[in-house]
Amino acid sequence: MCHGTGVLYLQSMCGIVGLIGTPEAAREAFLGLTTLQHRGQDAAGILSYDQTGFHSVKNIGLIESVFTRENMCSLTGNMALGHARYSTIGRGDIIDVQPFLISYPFGLGMVHNGNIVNCKELGMRLKTEGRRHLLTHSDTEVILNLFAEGLAKVPQGEEPGALTFEHICSSVGEIFRRVNGSYSIVTLIADHGLVAFRDPHGIRPMVWGRKRTEDGKEAHMVASESVALDFLGYELVRDLEPGEVLFISQEGQVQTRVIHPQGRRHCMFEWVYFASPESVIDRVPVYGSRINLGRNLALLIRNQLRERRIDPDIIVPVPETSRIAAIALAEELKIPYREVLIKNRYIKRTFILDSQEKRQKAVNLKLSPVRSEIQGKQVLLVDDSIVRGTTSKKIIDLVRKAGASRVYFVSTCPPIQYPCYYGIDFPVKSELIASERDHATIERELGADAVIYQDLKGLEQAILESGNAPSGARLCMACLDGKYPTDVAAGAGFASARKADRKEML
Repeated sequence: MCHGTGVLYLQSMCGIVGLIGTPEAAREAFLGLTTLQHRGQDAAGILSYDQTGFHSVKNIGLIESVFTRENMCSLTGNMALGHARYSTIGRGDIIDVQPFLISYPFGLGMVHNGNIVNCKELGMRLKTEGRRHLLTHSDTEVILNLFAEGLAKVPQGEEPGALTFEHICSSVGEIFRRVNGSYSIVTLIADHGLVAFRDPHGIRPMVWGRKRTEDGKEAHMVASESVALDFLGYELVRDLEPGEVLFISQEGQVQTRVIHPQGRRHCMFEWVYFASPESVIDRVPVYGSRINLGRNLALLIRNQLRERRIDPDIIVPVPETSRIAAIALAEELKIPYREVLIKNRYIKRTFILDSQEKRQKAVNLKLSPVRSEIQGKQVLLVDDSIVRGTTSKKIIDLVRKAGASRVYFVSTCPPIQYPCYYGIDFPVKSELIASERDHATIERELGADAVIYQDLKGLEQAILESGNAPSGARLCMACLDGKYPTDVAAGAGFASARKADRKEML
């Protein structure tokens, strides 16, 4: 696959930030991205804007390796975008690293968190109908071009160089009508301001905050998670609503409108795995939801303890996401909690590595068992989820080799049986261990004495009853129940591209 063939790689789950009104915009973008490093570890970029134009630094690698004191000095201005990428597909070419920039109209920069299911179709239409040649493998470039097309149309009675909120809403509304998938977007418009919008189902998160600067003016920040706002001293205003457009002008005027809501379907995996425990997403604390996941599991496990004669001596979290739920589970069951899998903090999160071979090698480097605490004991391992089973199988084997007499494996998430086309990295059904396998087969393939999953009801209760969830809020649990909030007919093409891409990478 190559540029110009009409074949597009979809993008990714990522961490994004946007700032306006602060003289330290690029520095705050850097710090905000640092708090969101868990959302993407393979590339990062910052784009700023001042009266002399746009300034950009981006590269492959972790945030701390991409940005230096020297290159940060070039990122001047009171507006900035930042992006930390976790790519679900593609070979990690620097050309695909965000933020992206287009010169016409006005000058637009963009960052995106999510996945566009009908990306290939939209890209072909841009090429054939719009006569636009796409330069990257990213679906973000598709959205950027669609937004640019909308803004380039001068509404009747409007001056050619003018830009109104109505014009912005019209352009975003066209994206809402044409783009199928998950997307939280932040855009800089040269000499005008910052635009943020969230897909009509609110699948991917986006929060908005503000603070007073030293000169008494008001600065604004949007980000994937509230942890970034908290760290930089921004007061949380609220989450952007599904289908909402937010525009903040360079003069600080704020305009917002919900133009195309289709019902809340927030991705449950944000609370289960992806988001930082300090964050509050759509008014639901991540930490509290993970506590409740552990408590709800205790109700299920008590029955299994009796029926299957499971008698664990210790409860052990698989670092790090599952730690909170494991503590709550241990408290409920009154079984000792022990952290006996010691993590090497310099290894990437294995789930977001881009091949099975890399994940298998990383597990061996990532975790070291404390043999003296495991030897001869029945160990109940707790992890956030079981996706392909690669990591789970290796960890079970690791604990057995450390001397455990029996190993039980508990997942805070129900069985993942269907692909995700919205940004989490399992778009191929055949890769999922829970797809078309019965429970006994899963236990046998993982090598566990027992595998216990959270149930759907327990998952929903743990998340939606953990905070002040908006009225009518529902979770996207398509990977668990196959009920997708959007049309995923084009998803099979993405899965095929994913398989082909992986073969090419090996």
